[in-house]
Amino acid sequence: MTRVLSALVLLPLVLGTILFAPPWATLALALVILGLAVHEYVALAVKPGEVVLEALVVVVAAAVAASLAMRPAFTGVVVLVAPIVLGAATLATTRTAGDAVRVAGIAVFPVLYIGLPLGALAALRMQFAPEVLLLLLFTVMASDTGQYYGGRAFGRRPLAPEVSPKKTIEGALAGLAAGTVVFVLLARLWLVGVPLLPLLALGPTLVVLGIVGDLFESLLKRSANVKDTSALIPGHGGVLDRIDSLLFTAPVFYGVLALVRQYVSQVG
Repeated sequence: MTRVLSALVLLPLVLGTILFAPPWATLALALVILGLAVHEYVALAVKPGEVVLEALVVVVAAAVAASLAMRPAFTGVVVLVAPIVLGAATLATTRTAGDAVRVAGIAVFPVLYIGLPLGALAALRMQFAPEVLLLLLFTVMASDTGQYYGGRAFGRRPLAPEVSPKKTIEGALAGLAAGTVVFVLLARLWLVGVPLLPLLALGPTLVVLGIVGDLFESLLKRSANVKDTSALIPGHGGVLDRIDSLLFTAPVFYGVLALVRQYVSQVG
């Protein structure tokens, strides 16, 4: 029941922002999520005695996300500068050389793992249309639902027992089917003019990437010996637990659409 109530609160907030608020509001929401996700990641990864300038990591990751959503031409420059800034901060704050590799990794990795994907999510709304972002969200939601109920009903063989013991091959296949069907059906409505064959390839690719993203985040939690990244969302865990699939699907989906748009503009 707690899980359902949390969803009933969060889903209207997200959908309302995407559909009815100005485009910049989606970026603002993405940046709030980014700050929470980076906080959870740092708490997950850091060890006692290690110093990571979390606020700086959030600012740099947010700069990458905002540049991709608003000025994608400058994103490469921001990404190039990011490790320099965070590397200098690591040099200034690391107490012993033995901590440097871990601390540098903890500081730089969220820029790529969290900053770029959330920037891609916001870019889907700001550079394309609300329906394009909803297409990705509904695909991932359908896949997650299919995995959950398909696994409960038919799950027998573990998918990745050392990483996520409850996930099964049968559940993954159910999620693959559900996510692909939802993607293709909605894409035919919202991506007008795109042939069916590419959609049949892109749909399952995104679903598989979502499953991999989910398992990767589970691997991070397993290494830290925690069940959830936080207890921020009752019944759901932390922010990272909710967006793990999107962190792997959003950059690919945005990249494909950006390449298609560039190709069409050149041909036209």
